Order: sequence, then C-alpha cells, then structure tokens
Amino acid sequence: MFVPVKTKDGQQLMPLHAARARKLIKRSEATPYWDNGIYCIRLNKEPSDRATQAIAVGVDPGSKKEGFTVKSAAHTYLNVQADAHQKVGKKIEKRRELRRGRRSRKCPNRMNRMNRLANKERIPAGTRARWNWKLRILDWLSKCYPITHVCVEDIKARTIERAKKWNQSFSPLEVGKQWFYTEVEKRWQLRTLQGYETKEIRDRLGLKKSSKKLSETFDAHCVDSWCLAYHTIGGNEMPDNTAIFYISPIPIRRRELHRQNPQRGGKRPRYGGTTWSGYVKNTLVKHVKHGLTRISGFSKQGISLYSLEGKRLCQNAKTQDYKVLTRLKFNYRSGVSSHS
Repeated sequence: MFVPVKTKDGQQLMPLHAARARKLIKRSEATPYWDNGIYCIRLNKEPSDRATQAIAVGVDPGSKKEGFTVKSAAHTYLNVQADAHQKVGKKIEKRRELRRGRRSRKCPNRMNRMNRLANKERIPAGTRARWNWKLRILDWLSKCYPITHVCVEDIKARTIERAKKWNQSFSPLEVGKQWFYTEVEKRWQLRTLQGYETKEIRDRLGLKKSSKKLSETFDAHCVDSWCLAYHTIGGNEMPDNTAIFYISPIPIRRRELHRQNPQRGGKRPRYGGTTWSGYVKNTLVKHVKHGLTRISGFSKQGISLYSLEGKRLCQNAKTQDYKVLTRLKFNYRSGVSSHS
C-alpha cells in the first residue's frame, strides 16, 4: 500500500510506502490526514527531492458504473469504482412539471417567460452532471497524486437514420464528452482509445473482463481503466494492486418551495435545505455510538445521521454527541483485493 504525500506548501509528491510513512509520522516529520477516505500525509519539513514521475489515470466511462485507476510505471496506487450520476435529468423534468402546476393554483409562482436558452450552445443539466462527476473525481485524485496524463476510453453515440437534427448536433453523450475532453486538456495531457483497442490490450496481457457490469470486482470496470493507464504509462504487465475504493454521488435534497404532494388538510409544508444552525448536510462526523457517520437531514427531534453506505442510523442525534470532522464530496467505502 502506498500513501499520498504533500509538502507544507501543498505540492503533491510521489506516494510513499505505508511503512515509510509510519516512520515519518513516528518521528514527527509528517502529519497524517484523511482526504475523503484516502489516508495521506503532509510533510513537516522540506523534502530532500521534489522531483516526480509521470502518473496516469485511466478512465472507463459507463452508464451505471465507472472505473478509474491511478498508476505509474512502477506501481498501481489506486483503483476506484464509481456509481454514475444519472438522476439529475429526471429531477429537472419534475421541477418543470411542478413549476407549471403552481401557475394554476393559488400559491407562489412566476409568470411564464421566453426560453432564454433557445438556439444557444449549452449542455443539458443531466448531461453536464454526468460528465462533471468524472471531472470532479479527477480533480480529487489530482489533489492526492501528481497526475500528468489522463487516458479515456472513447465512447460514441449511436446515430439515428432519418434524423438530421440528431446527427448534426449529436446526442447529449457526444456534447458532454467533447466538453469533458476540453476541460481535461486544460489540466492534464489527454489520450483516448477506442473500445476495441482497450480489448486488444486486455487480450494481449491475458486479462479477462467480467460480463457482470454491476458487480463490485476488479474485472468489472477497473480492469479496463488499468489497461488504459498501462497503455499510457507502461510498467508491469500484470496489476500489482487490485483493491477497489468504491464511491457514489451523495443525493442532495435542495431547498424546495414545498413538498410535491399535499399533506393532511391539503397543506404543502416546506421541504429540503442543506444547512441548519451552522451545520451542513454531508458533513462527516464521529458519533459516540455510531462512529463515523454523515449528517443527512434536520428535524425538530434532532439531526439525522446516515452511515457511509447510505443506511439511516438515527434521527435524533444531538450536537454534543458527535465531533465534526470534514465536509464529504461523495459517499465512499473501501474494498478488498478482488481479481478473478
């Protein structure tokens, strides 16, 4: 296992072996900290050398699950399997329905107006959320590792016959993909491979990919992301690290005007919100009884706490029962080495 290293001024260095990191912490030459589930250290002195090697991230996009692998020529540092962002489009559609429904009722609403986005180049909200999720993961990884290259498996939309508008303006997939590539090129060196090229690399190395796309194993998605990183950076022809770190987007209930369905008496109470009395949802806390949990909601009885896997633990937690640690960017949990 290798531990990400950062200098006092915030520069990322090459990861250290866990045993060496423990020695630095024991001698008070480094301070440990957690970055969204990743154990890291920060040096308390000037490093002897700030030189870094090339590190690549392989990205295997998917409709339900996605794979990310951080790798150098010498070692595989991290394999991440992420749940795709796929619910924003339906929320936007529901919001439009509720807004239109309010216009026929006696309640706060705004008048209908022209579509200000018509005939303008834009990315639909659901498409942008899906591809921005990948960019957020890369930004998070770049805060832990000195990433230099990003290799993405290029995916293409199926064209539709007799649909000129679709083929000319492309599908939301093509629009989001091009926006993602543009943003990646601003930060790192970008490379892309077609799906059949990834398969050729996998077959040449003797690696197999599972047909169970939703399984939480290395050969489901991370085997492809590892092949992409290997093609970019080289190194050993077999993965030396098959442990997986699982992450998923945090479902945030934004502030709504009121509940979608009326309650008893035809009343629609207010609903949602992300802050309460100085506390923010998705804050990681350490509870005296439940351990590491996250704040998920607020009520008259107290604060609602959820586990990192998404299971509700209690709804009446008191502020004196836990210690605030940090703000979470996503749900996470560690896995074990799994390669079949």
